[in-house]
Amino acid sequence: DGEVHINELKNGNTEMFWNPTSEVRRQRLKRHIVLFEEQTDFESERLWQHVTSAINKGDQHKATQEKFVLEEEQRNAARERRESGTEWKPLLFQLDAGTNEWCYKYEDLRPWDPLNDIAQFEKDGILQTMERHLSTRMSNHKATCINNQITRHKRSAKDCRRRKTSDQPSNHSQNTESSCSTPESVQELSDDDGKYLGFESLCTQCGKEMNHLKEIHSAVLSLQKAQQDIHR
Repeated sequence: DGEVHINELKNGNTEMFWNPTSEVRRQRLKRHIVLFEEQTDFESERLWQHVTSAINKGDQHKATQEKFVLEEEQRNAARERRESGTEWKPLLFQLDAGTNEWCYKYEDLRPWDPLNDIAQFEKDGILQTMERHLSTRMSNHKATCINNQITRHKRSAKDCRRRKTSDQPSNHSQNTESSCSTPESVQELSDDDGKYLGFESLCTQCGKEMNHLKEIHSAVLSLQKAQQDIHR
């Protein structure tokens, strides 16, 4: 967000390459970092703090020493794992067999949706996107909950019919009705259908996420109204 110049060594001329306007500075992305005291021992800022401090002080010799200490510790740890046969299992990265490169497990390469995506944040090393509307992930989770309830209902109905058949004394009882039934079609099932069929309510996670998204949506609408008032 500062000026960048090109210095021509042959003739000593200086040319302005980049001079960001106040509008550009205002639109820059805000950097959010975890507080230093909340970082774990292997997070970059804490792990390389002594090297960074030496570089900031201009002490190249000290920075090189601190860098050597860190790298030697890493080599020793790798050597111990190799000797003990311990497999290294990264938490956030996986090896791509095609390119033989390490890739972040949770990368989200879909285009940013300004109408639905509110903010991207990191929690426990995992990048996540806060969305304005019901996400596909939650829709899939909801569908899984309903399918599980349908399966349990079918199993219960089958057991009920089996018990009813075994309890019948003879074939003369033609008008005996089953005490439970199963729906003929469950391909399209709404929330109201689920209640009608006697299914349990959706799981606690679905309910919490629904309430959370409603609160966010309400807050966004309030902000939009305030912006409209300001423009007027």
